[in-house]
Amino acid sequence: MIYQGNALSVANNGDGIAIMTLDLQGESINKLSSAVIRELQDAVKNIQADKNLRGLMIASAKDAFIVGADITEFHGMFAKDEAFLVNMNQEVHALFNAIEDLPFPTVTAINGLALGGGCELTLTTDFRVMAEKAQIGLPETKLGILPGWGGCVRLPRLAGADNAIEWIAGGTQNKANAALKNGVVDAVVPVERLEAAALDILSRANAGELNYQARREEKKAPLRLNAIEQMMAFETAKGYVAGKAGPHYPAPIEAIKVIQKGAGEGRERAQAIEAKAFAKLAKTDVCFNLVGLFLNDQLVKKKGSQYEKQSAAVEQTAVLGAGIMGGGIAYQSAYKGTPILMKDIKEEAIELGLKEARKLLSKQVERGKLSTDKMAEALSNIRPTLSYGDFSEVDLVVEAVVENPKIKSAVLSEVEEQVGDNTILTSNTSTISITQLAQSLKRPENFCGMHFFNPVHRMPLVEVIRGEKSSDAAIAATVAYARKMGKTPIVVNDCPGFLVNRVLFPYFGGFSLLVEQGADFERVDKVMEKFGWPMGPAYLLDVVGMDTAVHANEVMAEGFPERMARDGKTAIQTMYENDRLGQKNGKGFYGYEEDRKGKPKKVSDDQAHDLVKQVVAGNQEFSDDDIIARMMVPLCLEAVRCLEDDIVGTPAEADMALIYGIGFPPFRGGALRYIDAMGVAEFVELADKLSAELGPLYAPTDKLREMADKGECFYANDAQSTQTQA
Repeated sequence: MIYQGNALSVANNGDGIAIMTLDLQGESINKLSSAVIRELQDAVKNIQADKNLRGLMIASAKDAFIVGADITEFHGMFAKDEAFLVNMNQEVHALFNAIEDLPFPTVTAINGLALGGGCELTLTTDFRVMAEKAQIGLPETKLGILPGWGGCVRLPRLAGADNAIEWIAGGTQNKANAALKNGVVDAVVPVERLEAAALDILSRANAGELNYQARREEKKAPLRLNAIEQMMAFETAKGYVAGKAGPHYPAPIEAIKVIQKGAGEGRERAQAIEAKAFAKLAKTDVCFNLVGLFLNDQLVKKKGSQYEKQSAAVEQTAVLGAGIMGGGIAYQSAYKGTPILMKDIKEEAIELGLKEARKLLSKQVERGKLSTDKMAEALSNIRPTLSYGDFSEVDLVVEAVVENPKIKSAVLSEVEEQVGDNTILTSNTSTISITQLAQSLKRPENFCGMHFFNPVHRMPLVEVIRGEKSSDAAIAATVAYARKMGKTPIVVNDCPGFLVNRVLFPYFGGFSLLVEQGADFERVDKVMEKFGWPMGPAYLLDVVGMDTAVHANEVMAEGFPERMARDGKTAIQTMYENDRLGQKNGKGFYGYEEDRKGKPKKVSDDQAHDLVKQVVAGNQEFSDDDIIARMMVPLCLEAVRCLEDDIVGTPAEADMALIYGIGFPPFRGGALRYIDAMGVAEFVELADKLSAELGPLYAPTDKLREMADKGECFYANDAQSTQTQA
């Protein structure tokens, strides 16, 4: 044995080849934590000292090769100064260069995921062999940083500048065939032949058939592009990537600049450029929030996994109510492999549901994501029916009929008579109390909410709502089914609007107040879009539908009258009363025309502006900061109240629900992280100032004041507090 550690071992295979096997003890995956890097340094020293070796193969004993660095270390590490971060990366560069400079050929056997630092480690060896189902990539830009361990230096020299920019700026995971085509790996083989193929490459390199030294020199030399080729490759890419990434995500553009600056340099100079840029990005608010988002997502996934382990099998499901929503649910279930009955009382509704599912599956075929055989298989997983004939075999039912408590209660009572004693019933309601709907059921413990967001196939979030009598078994099965459908379920307790709509409607309340006091709704939209929302509040209301918004607002006003009930008519009600329902009938705050792809495109509409004038009672001037504060404070305060009222279990779940459910700007990390970034005391001061003029919707809670007084924050374990995000 050449080296034995906790995360990796190195042994001579008896033929002079050092086999480095990555196998991090106590973990299901390999990751490059600080401790693992130290072991790798020791292992490489031992390999360098062994004069009997004539090759190195790096392999993994786990299903994944290496999923990347240990992201749980990032907040603590990135809290240190830039000099520390530059030095840290230079140490890893020295280590990876030592592997690249070993006096014999080297190869990596990539059996599974090789991401981030794991991908960068593979690039240090002379050759790479990849299993057919493995994936490789550099996703660092998704965390607000760039590859800092040589990815920006080695990948362009192996794959060409264009391919490297696409991989790095896009943060993509790439399949084996794409990696082979782009020159990132040298061979793709079935996983059972991986080790033999890697050893064969070393044997051929030692025999002089493969020139490993030439490979090595190419990686260490400047990029082979003349000045015109460089300009075309980099300047064109910058324009395209800037358009895709938007102004709030600097990492993709910075990565292109690093590749460009290092293109004319040798290895060490190019790595120094990369290390400096990495350190600069690691200190940004965007990076801090995106890393926080990743950690929050891991927590949500872990909770979902724990529920899934407690769940009975969900093999056959049903949806009540076809149409667009039912068809979307049926599509998602069938596409992800769970057979589903789609029941309605009308043949035309069934046809509409099937048409929706067929349309969505056809799009997957057009994009090359699905073969026609797989589409046929998915469609056969949807069984339309006008009767309850086969419902005795169903494990879980999703009720998706109209948003009316009487109709929903009647339908749920009816289906309860047709299913087995252990069948779970769920309601896809967006506002109606689960506890209230359970009153008509004989087995309320088998019932909970399963709130999908529209459009079902696109929106990742499912709120799983626990009513007063919902059992753990019902919640676990519903979470498990949502995960099988490829969704992110978050369990919340019952209240008007549950979590997401309860937090969203104070935001709309802030919008209504702004408009009444003289703000132009189109300007409010532009300011909030610039702030980072995918669409402004007026546009979002048009997408949601004015009828839906008015109904949900009534539910909120009844549930929380002190801060959500309003005297007088709002702009939203005015639109509704004038049959301007939004996109669904082509007119709302905006008019709608079809674009070239047949999608609705918003245009300014004078009639909408004239109608809004009816509710305007003031003529105040608002700065952009005023608009942001008046929109964001009520939303953030309601998120705080949901946490305090135990509607949601953790700040992480609250923030992820808002990002996945309503498109809260990801680079800002969520409502509670936004408060932390501003400072709880500063946020309370701002809220107090606004509530003095605007009332209870803007009033901080007692507990939030207490947090401000004690200097506490929602993410107390984060090792860095960021500057105010504006």
